[in-house]
Order: sequence, then structure tokens, then C-alpha cells
Amino acid sequence: MKRALWEGLVAGTAGVLVMTLGEKVEQRLTGRPDSHVPARVLQRLTGARERPGGRQPVPVNLAMHIGQGALLGVLRSVMAHAGLRGPWSSAKFAVVRLTNDQVLENATGVGAPPPTWPRGELVVDLLHKSVYAFATGVVADALAARSGPGPGQRHAALRPGRHSGVGPLPRKHARTR
Repeated sequence: MKRALWEGLVAGTAGVLVMTLGEKVEQRLTGRPDSHVPARVLQRLTGARERPGGRQPVPVNLAMHIGQGALLGVLRSVMAHAGLRGPWSSAKFAVVRLTNDQVLENATGVGAPPPTWPRGELVVDLLHKSVYAFATGVVADALAARSGPGPGQRHAALRPGRHSGVGPLPRKHARTR
């Protein structure tokens, strides 16, 4: 589990960096301003004072933006170590990433449910969070692969192909190192 923790922090941070670079390119092309939603969410979660107006302190914004991505990377690393690797798993993880944002933003009153957003903003958010999820997945999968197949992959190898009724791995083979 220690390995999944540090590998997840690395993978999540890499995913945030790729997402942020993509956001900056998109913002240059579209003229969209920086979002200060992450800072407002962190300020409300911690009880810190918010600045009036739109702009919030950049360090607070970055702390939430990077911290949230790094911490969620741990979940993607656990998925990879369990044997949930590849694009399907990254797509599932994208839903988790989007859900995490929405729970925090809506619970703090900083955001509104996505169906109420302008379509353009929704598309941009989905795109950037998907980039994060897939970049995080590539790194998490590569790091986990160094440990060999996960229990789920070993189970699938018992009877290759799409089959039901394949019993579980023996308990002694279910654990990774």
C-alpha cells in the first residue's frame, strides 16, 4: 500500500501538470480566464477568508488544484495495483475526478450542478478532467506494471477471453507483494 500511495501522488501530480498545460493552451486560444473555483472551495473547506470579487490568491488556488489532483492519483494507483489498468480504467477514473470536483464545489456552495452550466463550459471541464484522468492513468499503470500483474489481471488470466463463472483466485494468490 505504501507503494501505491507514493506512486499515486506521482501519477496524480503528473496528471495535474499535463491538465494544467492543456488548460493554458486552451485559454490562450479561447481567451477564457483562469478559474478561481479551486481557491474558493479550499477557503470554504478550511474556513479561511475569501477575497471579494473573482480573483483569489494564486497560492491557494494552486494548492487546491495540485493537491486535489495529487491525492486523487492515489486512487488511480490503487486501481492499477489491483489490476484495473488501461483506457477503460482511466475512463472510470475520469468519472471519479469529475464527481469529486462536483461534490466539493456543490457542497461548499461555490459551484452549481453541471446541467445548469453553459454547454461550452461543460465541454471544457469534461475535456480537461479527461486529460487529467488519462495522463494520471498512463503514469499509474506504468508504475504499477513494475510490480507485475495485479490480482484482477491474474484472475482474468485463469481463463482468457470473456467468460462468466470463473471462480476467484485462491486466497494465497490474490495478494500482491
